[in-house]
Amino acid sequence: MVFSSLIFIFFFLPATLLVYYLCPFKISNLILLISSVLFYFWGEPKYLVIMIFSTLFNYTAGIIIEKYQTQYNGNKAKIVLIISIVINLGVLVIFKYSNFLIENINQLFNGYISPLNFALPIGISFYTFQTMSYTIDVYKKEIKAQKKFVTFAAFVTMFPQLIAGPIIQYKDINSQLESRKITVDNFSYGIYRFVQGLSKKVLLANNIGLIWEQISSSNLSVLSMGEAWLGAIAFSFQIYFDFSGYSDMAIGLGEMFGFHFRENFNYPYCSCSVTEFWRRWHISLGTWFREYVYIPLGGNRKGIYRQLINIFIVWFLTGFWHGASWNFIIWGLYFGILLIFEKLFLFRWFSFFPRWIKHIYTLFFIIISWVIFAVSDTAQLAEYLKAMINFNQITNSSFLYYMESNYLLLTICAIFSLGIIKFNRTFFKNQLSDGFFSIIKIASLVILFVINVSFLVGETYNPFLYFRF
Repeated sequence: MVFSSLIFIFFFLPATLLVYYLCPFKISNLILLISSVLFYFWGEPKYLVIMIFSTLFNYTAGIIIEKYQTQYNGNKAKIVLIISIVINLGVLVIFKYSNFLIENINQLFNGYISPLNFALPIGISFYTFQTMSYTIDVYKKEIKAQKKFVTFAAFVTMFPQLIAGPIIQYKDINSQLESRKITVDNFSYGIYRFVQGLSKKVLLANNIGLIWEQISSSNLSVLSMGEAWLGAIAFSFQIYFDFSGYSDMAIGLGEMFGFHFRENFNYPYCSCSVTEFWRRWHISLGTWFREYVYIPLGGNRKGIYRQLINIFIVWFLTGFWHGASWNFIIWGLYFGILLIFEKLFLFRWFSFFPRWIKHIYTLFFIIISWVIFAVSDTAQLAEYLKAMINFNQITNSSFLYYMESNYLLLTICAIFSLGIIKFNRTFFKNQLSDGFFSIIKIASLVILFVINVSFLVGETYNPFLYFRF
């Protein structure tokens, strides 16, 4: 597995692009489908059948739902939709949550049910949500059911974002599946985003993550407050650069194949409220829960108390979606409580505070949230959170060593995560488009790419954090 990234970059991707460009457009979705299936089989051969089942089942469900809708038989269409949702969620529960549920049932009732011990299929949370949104949108008559199986299967299995998102809704790319054009500008931008994402992961996330690993694996009972906060900040940087890096790579690969995916991150650590943070972080997941859970529950249309209940439900599910562990449920409810508190009280007072105070408030609670997210053992979690308020020992020699050894890396992470320097499409096209700056752009990308490859050759296998979700 050490060379998986290098095999992808130097063999799989170039070969796929070459075949994709040489073949006529009418079979481009077939090429994309075949390459995506090979990609998944390479990484997860045992559970390829689950993804194939999900694709076939939801393709068929969409056609049946539309058939009943056109026959003005809404009840039958609704029944098929409910069956499709139950089966989709059932597969997800069996492979992702069965051991967690069995373990808690055994503890609660002193039972002896044997765990199923299924390994988690890579990307199942993402492609399950994508296929569910498709059948729901067909039922709502927002889209037409896709009759071409290859086209639908290419949407479900699309390898650029298959494993860790962003969650792509069919209605956002259905026209692109039927007709798309690859331009030199879009392809070059795709390379830029891919290298940018690779750099976030390899150069920043992997290295800053070492601080978190060392601190979180140390003796937590003697951890100083400075060490505890430094570790939490390091993980906050790690998960941002890791996940946004994958999203950048997915968006970049999409551009190379003619697709335009929506942004999944918008500098969330610039936020001045927790509400704003969740408009900027994992945008595709937040959009999915808003459209398919929050609004169907009534959203904010049925009074403030019903709205608060809806928020609570959404954030319980958001936490549980991330993993079969109590810390994820606690993490989701933690955010649900914060969002409710902001809606009921803080928004009335926010206008009186300067931006920097609101920013500090937001980062304070976000950093704490990542500790809850990262530490699955509740006893260790309590110990770590206790260390974060250990005023009896604010600093020690270990904290000073970490700071002295990593101050430059921490500074770079702060600059890029806080949006002090923003490398977006506008920057790419406007500031780096002509003449001398174009040469700088190409040279910078080549140098970054070479540095990334050198790190990949020298490192052990270090997968993206969201692969396990």
